[in-house]
Amino acid sequence: MTAVLFDLGNVLVRWDARAAFAGAYTDAEVEKFMTAVDFPALNLAQDAGRPWSQARDGIVDRRHRAMLDHYVAHFPAALPGPVPGSAAVVDELIAAGVPVYGLTNWSAETFHHAVPAAPVIGRLAGVVVSGQEGMVKPDPRIFQLTAQRFALVPEQTVFVDDSPGNVAAARNEGFDGVVFTGASALRAELARRGLLA
Repeated sequence: MTAVLFDLGNVLVRWDARAAFAGAYTDAEVEKFMTAVDFPALNLAQDAGRPWSQARDGIVDRRHRAMLDHYVAHFPAALPGPVPGSAAVVDELIAAGVPVYGLTNWSAETFHHAVPAAPVIGRLAGVVVSGQEGMVKPDPRIFQLTAQRFALVPEQTVFVDDSPGNVAAARNEGFDGVVFTGASALRAELARRGLLA
């Protein structure tokens, strides 16, 4: 193994969409909103490059439209900070001379909040952002694009993601996929591959 490719959300930076509504809406209101707009599907469309203005136009209920506006305006609150221990693993890899990169499903319009929430993201050698590319994991094309952009040899690159589906897709493209369950377990996996002492 010669490089490591990291997912960002809930691997390097915590993401909790509901946290953006704290103090403004009740849990019940948030749950009703998430169900009504099919938030996972809506969010994936944003990650694939759809503008938030288009998502807003597709919501008929005015209250739910206002809640979407609130989510976007308070997006930094949905990023409660770094995932514990992950920055130390990245910094240890960098110190060992291992190239580290990112591949994330993230809206192009909110990605600028990533580094302030988890500064280690700014220490990656490069990041492919799905919203800027118009495709999302687990689409095989985004793995192919990432390998080409960063001159990665998939068979020599560890891909780390908290989504088993994304890890399976990466393995199909030749990457050595690791499902992220925590920083200590990841460090052990990287040490077993000879990337860390």
